[in-house]
Amino acid sequence: MRTLIMAGFVTLDGVIQAPGGPGEDTEGGFPFGGWQVPFADDELGTIVGDYFRSASALLLGRRTYDIFAAYWPGQAEAGDQFAASLGRMPKYVVSRTLTDATWENTTVLRGEAHDVVAELKQGGDGEILIQGSSRLLQHIHDLVDEYRLFTYPVVLGRGKRIFADGAPARTLRAVETRATAGGAVYTAWVPAGEVRTGSF
Repeated sequence: MRTLIMAGFVTLDGVIQAPGGPGEDTEGGFPFGGWQVPFADDELGTIVGDYFRSASALLLGRRTYDIFAAYWPGQAEAGDQFAASLGRMPKYVVSRTLTDATWENTTVLRGEAHDVVAELKQGGDGEILIQGSSRLLQHIHDLVDEYRLFTYPVVLGRGKRIFADGAPARTLRAVETRATAGGAVYTAWVPAGEVRTGSF
């Protein structure tokens, strides 16, 4: 069975919308596109590069796919080796409406998100990486085997969140954590069972 890894950039209040640029995702009138950029550093690039290189496939929601497909192929044509490796990687996009997946090595998964991703996990070995894709993520949290998150010292008060209302209740355990020079805290989290409660 494949391992499903969710990677993303998140504010202290859980927002993952449009970290990379002002026009990335303005849905809902989101005014803070590019909030992550002032904190970027070489260490961020190294960590992100490492987890992309360890993945055997990339899983995306429709909106994130559109953003990636509009940017990365052009970077590959310009000689960017990371972009070229993304092009070669098998990519899966969950969508009911996408008819023409133009980015090379892309397969469109149709049907209920949870069902098609569960089936994808069964099909072989290796890591499937889901980057961002907040709307898709809300349907498959119980299928995620590990979260690799950069948390930033920013509170936005609005935007798409990594865990929306209705996300399955569970505890997580940190298996790796480090602070970057740019001000982010990178943590890898794995599910650790049901939520336990108590009193003092």
